[in-house]
Amino acid sequence: MSSTDVSQAAQIRDYAIIVDPNDNVAVVKRATNVDLEVVLPDGQVLLLRDAVPPGHRFATKDIEADKFVLQFGQPIGTSLGIKAGEQITHANMTNDVPIVRDLPESLHTPPPDYFPEDERRTFMGFRRKDGRVGTRNYVLIVPTSMCASHEAQQISTIAEFTLYSRQKYPNVDGVVAIPHNKGCGCQDGSTIDVMLRTLSNYADHPNVGGVILIDLGCEKTNLSQVERYLLKREKSFDKPVTKIGIQDVGGTQAAIQHGLQEVEKLLPIVNETSREECSISELVLGVKCGGSDGFSGISANPSLGRAADLLVRSGGTVLITEVPEFCGAEHLLANRARDVETGRAVYRMVDWYKEYASKFGAVLNQNPSPGNIAGGLLNITIKSLGAIAKAGTTRVEGVVEYAETPKNRGLNLMQGPGYDQESTPGLVAAGATVVVFTTGRGTTIGNAIAPVIKLASNTPVFDRMRNDLDLSAGGVIDGTETIDQVGQRVFDQVCRVATGDVLAKAEEHKHREFQFWAEQTVSL
Repeated sequence: MSSTDVSQAAQIRDYAIIVDPNDNVAVVKRATNVDLEVVLPDGQVLLLRDAVPPGHRFATKDIEADKFVLQFGQPIGTSLGIKAGEQITHANMTNDVPIVRDLPESLHTPPPDYFPEDERRTFMGFRRKDGRVGTRNYVLIVPTSMCASHEAQQISTIAEFTLYSRQKYPNVDGVVAIPHNKGCGCQDGSTIDVMLRTLSNYADHPNVGGVILIDLGCEKTNLSQVERYLLKREKSFDKPVTKIGIQDVGGTQAAIQHGLQEVEKLLPIVNETSREECSISELVLGVKCGGSDGFSGISANPSLGRAADLLVRSGGTVLITEVPEFCGAEHLLANRARDVETGRAVYRMVDWYKEYASKFGAVLNQNPSPGNIAGGLLNITIKSLGAIAKAGTTRVEGVVEYAETPKNRGLNLMQGPGYDQESTPGLVAAGATVVVFTTGRGTTIGNAIAPVIKLASNTPVFDRMRNDLDLSAGGVIDGTETIDQVGQRVFDQVCRVATGDVLAKAEEHKHREFQFWAEQTVSL
């Protein structure tokens, strides 16, 4: 510590954030320099020994070797001997963190403190015959394999330019396709099950009003297979659907022409369904992060978590995935489970992913990307502790496989990868009708049938990419807003986007990414 007069030193809040009172590090929010002196909350003056970049952290006290480095009030690594004012790096901190997995047999987390029904928000949604509510109303073209994906994409593109208009069909949001590179002669077992489950769940999604299924005709993942998955669900599939076999109708051009004729028939039928007032409890929110930085877990993710809590307390459903980013924080989720069996299921899904990663010579603590590390996320534990914050604080109601619909409302965990282009579609296949996606470095991804709202973790990236990012949590870092205030703004924006009053920026730019994670997922 420095002996400098307190009046001559800067306040730490001007340069860094101490996330939890128990932490022994501070996260830098604006560039620092060597010999900068800052006043700590206890009144002591700290001299920085390094120029620490934004998103990274420095020790607020000496941390002896073999003692834990703490952020979020949790261990994020083990010290190799760190002096107060030193930057935390891979050179002075190992990734070793203890995970205590004991769960009491009597584990029972209380249910959320629900809002009275007459105090819950409403939104204007599309009520389907099975009772579910969508936030959008699309005509969807579903290719059953890669062999029909070109034709599906052509049908949707030509239809949007020549057949569809908002003026003519005010209740329809567009004609979209989900081309992909899977199917045809793919292997049997759970891989094909995951693929067919995903495709059928998209066809039956409440954001879809009418469907065209298209196959080549000789692939293993053909029309009859998708139909089988649609027919075996609990509630009957009850929306207009038509089928096209490319070989049956005479090839590519004939299939495209036939598809356009079917779209022309479907549009007025789908347009008959209009928005009606619905309880916010009918909403299913997917929460996601990508291009994360050292601020994501401090501003954007906990702010989204507040919005998630508001939805759960309103009787709604929240889905979180990216299981590699549970690693190092899975014990916190398990101990929030509704009961001990659900807690064990949390551990099983993480352990399955660890074993899955090991088959490719990878380990989950190598998950942070170069961009993550450059932004301050030195290891998976730091990333995970911040990542799970976007799911809020309510109890974990259940654990589901990739693209599997949860049985319970409230917070549910879905098996899945951290890869944005596969995990986001998985959330939608599991039933998410709107997604909020946090980012620290900037990302542009959308989804074929669900709005994806982007929440920036810091003001500079929001200012630089405001045409792609919807909201900013940078005020939390800048000191102009609280997490609760940003969380309320996020919740309000979710309601507006769900109603259709505004489009997410990804929708405006026609981002309609779709891919799925067709892996052997039997983890629960």
